[in-house]
Amino acid sequence: MNLDFSDDQKFLQDEARKFLTKEQALLRNRTVLEKNNKVDKDLWEKIVALGWTGIRIPEEYNGLDLGHLELCVIAEELGRFLAPVPFSSSVYLFTEAIINYADDEIKSHFLPKLVSGEIIGTIAVTEDLKAPSENNILVTENNGIINGKKIAVPDAEISTHSIVVCKCESGISLQLVDLSSPGVTIEQQETIDDSRGHFLINFENVKSNLIGDKGNGWKSYETLINQAAVFFSYEQIGGSQATLDMAINYAKERYAFGRPIGSYQAIKHKLADMYIALTLAKSNCYYAAWALSTNSSDFPSASATARVSATKAYQLCSQENIQTHGGNGFTWEYDCHMFYRRSKLLSLNIGSLSNWREKLVTSLEQSNIN
Repeated sequence: MNLDFSDDQKFLQDEARKFLTKEQALLRNRTVLEKNNKVDKDLWEKIVALGWTGIRIPEEYNGLDLGHLELCVIAEELGRFLAPVPFSSSVYLFTEAIINYADDEIKSHFLPKLVSGEIIGTIAVTEDLKAPSENNILVTENNGIINGKKIAVPDAEISTHSIVVCKCESGISLQLVDLSSPGVTIEQQETIDDSRGHFLINFENVKSNLIGDKGNGWKSYETLINQAAVFFSYEQIGGSQATLDMAINYAKERYAFGRPIGSYQAIKHKLADMYIALTLAKSNCYYAAWALSTNSSDFPSASATARVSATKAYQLCSQENIQTHGGNGFTWEYDCHMFYRRSKLLSLNIGSLSNWREKLVTSLEQSNIN
């Protein structure tokens, strides 16, 4: 078992970091927040030009035909710099759904356009404040026509298409919708991190196309979410590493009573706690990435473990980074709040920490039975 990335994957990660540094992605995030733009279209176009949107797409559809591990290293760098782009919704979820479940006709039409950026996708699941489940989906599908409302849909305003989780006569189905269709209305919703916009979508007699097997959509959705949990976990460890680095650098530079604050025991303890949480999360994320790339039977529990540990690490690191910065950490001028915002958003975007803990326990119980 090899739990390290290859030299090519490390090179890809280094190049991604250089690119996002050069493009001042963190500053772009601040600009998006200040101007309430929801997304940085210029940065997104440059990412598309680099081919990142086609990492997992086969060569026959103009993609790079790479694996999940390459997507993990990109996710970590996007999380490190808080890049305000619709990468996660379009690539982690929408593109993976098309690759895994769409028929050849839909793949031929959509995948090349996802590579070129002509199409941007998202996924619509949540309908109320309860965690989505197979039993509480209310948006209906009948003969390809869907009706209902979805909330907290990421990047819906910039997306051209969405996969909608719907209730049908035989269970749950995944329906592909053109968001420019008649009967679709999109409204902005406020979140703690508006650099990754979320929206309410109303569907009124909207035409759609089936993705995958009729009535088997929830199983497909669960598979997508387990995969996405690994990618989001890498975003979280990228953000955690960035906040730990910020805290360490500030502790070395900030003097109080004639010496660096990093020399005081209380600050040392904070930094040590951050480091331990991050190291544990990295270990779990590496294993989950391995399990995903090898289609291991341990993948459901590995994915949930990575999600839980990465969420806890990011929450701790973003909070303690603010505390290490003292009064400055609470100001708009410092970057601490942007990571805190993102940590809160990522802790909920595909299910809360308690939901993933429950999934972890369930998967462990199931593995013991088997």
